[in-house]
Amino acid sequence: MPAGWKDLVDSARKVVPEITVADLEAKRRRGEHFVLMDVREDEERKGGYIPGAIHVSRGMLEFKVTQVVADRATPIVAYDAGGNRSLLAGKVLKDLGYPDVVSLQGGFGAWRASGAKTAKEHTWTAGQLERYSRHFMLKEVGKEGQARLLDAKVLCLGAGGLGSPIALYLAAAGVGTLGVVDSDVVDLSNLQRQILHTTDRIGVSKVESAAKTINALNPDVRVVPHAYRLTPENVMQVMKDYDLVVDGADNFDTRYMLNDAAFFLKKPIVHGSIFQFEGQVTTIAPHLGGPCYRCMYPERPPAEFAPG
Repeated sequence: MPAGWKDLVDSARKVVPEITVADLEAKRRRGEHFVLMDVREDEERKGGYIPGAIHVSRGMLEFKVTQVVADRATPIVAYDAGGNRSLLAGKVLKDLGYPDVVSLQGGFGAWRASGAKTAKEHTWTAGQLERYSRHFMLKEVGKEGQARLLDAKVLCLGAGGLGSPIALYLAAAGVGTLGVVDSDVVDLSNLQRQILHTTDRIGVSKVESAAKTINALNPDVRVVPHAYRLTPENVMQVMKDYDLVVDGADNFDTRYMLNDAAFFLKKPIVHGSIFQFEGQVTTIAPHLGGPCYRCMYPERPPAEFAPG
């Protein structure tokens, strides 16, 4: 290391604490709130990165950090390839008003050598770069977020009035695998609201119709058809391979059945409901510390309380 460079690093080390890989893993296990920041250049990330890290290259740190970490009180763990540039980045962050910054000792090299889990950069096709270009511009999504969407598996219960816009927007956003559950066929009376379907598909399975529409919209999406009703006998088997369930069902029996399966499988459920011009959305995730559906509504209401 050149003398001038070494002096800069040694100076930064005096004001930026270092933590080990074991320290970082312990912080994660404890559920501590902090931002893990990868300050390497774009090319370096092709060899892998620490899952959950946001990327702000050292060269763009002064320009971009406030866009991704608006609250300067947020704790930050910075890392690079070997642990030197992250010390310099930490010094810059402190000068910018971020008081709680530490550097990962040994950087990504130490993380990978420890055997800890790593992630790989997604390889984008030219079509994907254009299709998702507006997502890439959003700091809440970016390329890493879009890659996670493409890896995600979502189960959509229902391909009707609620399921149609749900499935279309998830497909447009690039959710890589969409399971669609519906045992019904397309009827003429569906078409004023169930926008997945078209007139020439009357009498066709709604799941088949949904797959045609989704594939035409976004060929990146794999549609898994479930052209049958969920029952207590099959619900666990169907749900187990998905990351999240979106419930567009219209009856209480199904809602309670989904709740029970999700509780034991530790899967989040997003419930949607609508009546004429009123609607509501509720997320149920007891494995993350929230209540389950039965916690909020222990007694199942009579069927007539769910208006058609």
